[in-house]
Amino acid sequence: MKKNLFVPVILASFITVISSCKREDIGILNYASYADTSGTLKELANFPIGMAVEYPLASTNSRYWGTVKREANSITFGNELKNSSIVKAGGTYDFTTADNFYNLATNAGLQVYGHTLVWHSQQRADYYTSLIGGDVSGPTVTNLVVNPGFEVTANSNGDIAQGWQILNGAGQFSISSTNSNSGTNALQANVPAGGQNYNTQIITRTPIPVTAGKTYTISYFIKGAAAQNIQFEIRPSSGSVNYQGGKPVSTSYSKVSYDYLVPAGVTTIQLAFDLGGTANTLYIDDVSIVDATTVPPPSNTEIAAIVDNEMKRHIQTVVGRYAGKIKSWDVINEPFTDGGGELRNNTNSLKEDRTDIFVWQNYLGRGYAAKAFQYARAADANADLFMNDFNLESDETKLNAFVQLASELKAANAGITGVGTQMHIDAATADFGKIAMCFDRLASTGLKVRITELDIRINATKKEYFVPTEQQLRHQATVYKFVIDSYFRYVPVAQRAGITFWGVHDPDSWYNSNNAPNVFEYPLLFDKDYNKKVVYSAVKQALMDNR
Repeated sequence: MKKNLFVPVILASFITVISSCKREDIGILNYASYADTSGTLKELANFPIGMAVEYPLASTNSRYWGTVKREANSITFGNELKNSSIVKAGGTYDFTTADNFYNLATNAGLQVYGHTLVWHSQQRADYYTSLIGGDVSGPTVTNLVVNPGFEVTANSNGDIAQGWQILNGAGQFSISSTNSNSGTNALQANVPAGGQNYNTQIITRTPIPVTAGKTYTISYFIKGAAAQNIQFEIRPSSGSVNYQGGKPVSTSYSKVSYDYLVPAGVTTIQLAFDLGGTANTLYIDDVSIVDATTVPPPSNTEIAAIVDNEMKRHIQTVVGRYAGKIKSWDVINEPFTDGGGELRNNTNSLKEDRTDIFVWQNYLGRGYAAKAFQYARAADANADLFMNDFNLESDETKLNAFVQLASELKAANAGITGVGTQMHIDAATADFGKIAMCFDRLASTGLKVRITELDIRINATKKEYFVPTEQQLRHQATVYKFVIDSYFRYVPVAQRAGITFWGVHDPDSWYNSNNAPNVFEYPLLFDKDYNKKVVYSAVKQALMDNR
């Protein structure tokens, strides 16, 4: 009965081939016995043969780890380098497991493929969401600072900008229209060497009314040509000046905030910046003094700056730690949606039942991709940097969007060197013409091409206690061989970056985490006892045929 049901599936596959591609481009499908399982896979290719591996199994299961070491020369960590695995509450990092895994791999002579830097899933989403105000919307508040962004330069007092009086260093201040944090303008201070803090000093001209006993949040955005610290002052209407020294300045805009409790008897304050003492060019923008009890969420501009900074920090923290050690990375993973090829955002990617999703590009737009590659390239000048996605072999619209972005990144010299296609394939519905087209299109970018997560499942209908027939296993093997044959056929030698199988043996496949306990899909090269399956022979034959 199972055999009769499966015949139309095979015929459908042939029909797909004939309708999707010229016969001479595809070749004749080989339903051979696939009996030769001798030797190892890694000895048959001149590019990395990889497996996705989990540390708990690798560190405790000798048969599992022995199979990996025998067959592969490259591994991809299944989870151990993903954001939520290494980023902890409060944004701190813990590389203990990742470092142990890296050491285990390198001691076994295995390369490590870095997976993954910027993704929407398995993120420390609670931390990132907390930085941008979560979903809480606050009341509209009044910024008590006059001309906080230095946008108004015309004034009757001869000041550098309306509401801002220079106390010292008149020739050192100007208004910049090319280095703003938001809006058009920012305050620029060209600080000479020597002197004291007060030698380059500017203050809010008009005293700002405040209420004794109430807390006000004082904030501003600042950057410099070089990193340093500066000081600001809060000058009350009575009592001592409140000096706040050691406030950081980095080479990109960052926000500095301070909560000021107004002392008894104080009715007004003035805010002064003391910028002298260190030769530098400093920029200040978006100065704010607001009632701390009514502070609103960050503006869209502020949110974008926060998210960009966190993306940069994450990429450069991780890549920098393994620079020169992990030589290839999935910089961007799964940037597009299925069935339309849209760039992911909060509307098309957030899920109510998931708390680990943070969609970086929702806040940064399409430009997030170039920034991600630039940050990774800055952290390791020699690493291969990939963009990776799934269903490229079945969704032509998504494939087109993916190739377009990869081409844009290459043209912009953003740092991309490769593209990855995951290839989680259903053997029964595999479209051979689209598989061939996928490799052809990816190779057309001129970038390296890697199969990053190959597995080919049977039982996509998720039938309980399913056991595949011999014919189904042979068809699965044929699909595996066709995928690898097509990789060789359409990807030039210089662009072949490797093939990674997404798991070791059937029981550890990622499909199992989404299936009922009695649903098995048999997608990998080894069975539950680590025996080589029919598909292993097909993969071996494909590698041997194309040597």
